[in-house]
Amino acid sequence: QLQLVESGGGLVQPGGSLRLSCVASGIILRIDSMAWYRQAPGKERELVSSLTLSSTNYLSTNYADSVKGRFTISRDNAKNTVNLQMNSLKPEDTAVYYCNFGGVTTPSNLYARDYWGQGTQVTVSS
Repeated sequence: QLQLVESGGGLVQPGGSLRLSCVASGIILRIDSMAWYRQAPGKERELVSSLTLSSTNYLSTNYADSVKGRFTISRDNAKNTVNLQMNSLKPEDTAVYYCNFGGVTTPSNLYARDYWGQGTQVTVSS
C-alpha cells in the first residue's frame, strides 16, 4: 500500500516562507499528476497547485489565483517527492495542506487510483 507523508508545516509570521514536502513510500509504476490541496476551517478543500504529465511526458503546472507568484510546486521523480515552496505567506493561507498523487499504479495495484497524505498544518499569524 502506497503511503504519502507530508512534512514542513508549522507556524510562520505573515510575509514568511515555508517549504512543504510529500514523499511516497513504495514503488510507483505510473503517475499522472502530483498536487497540493488545502482546507481551512469551515471551508471546502481546494486545489492549490498541481503538476500534470502528458502522454509525451510534458510537464504542466497549475496554480490557484490566490497563490500565483507566491507558491512554486516542484517534483523529484527519483525520490517520489513533490514540494511546495510558499513565500510571502498571508493569514488567509492558514489551512491544513494535503498532497495528492493522481492516476497512480503500483506493483500491487495495477488499477490507477489517487492517494492522499494525512495533511500538515500551516498557520500564518503574527
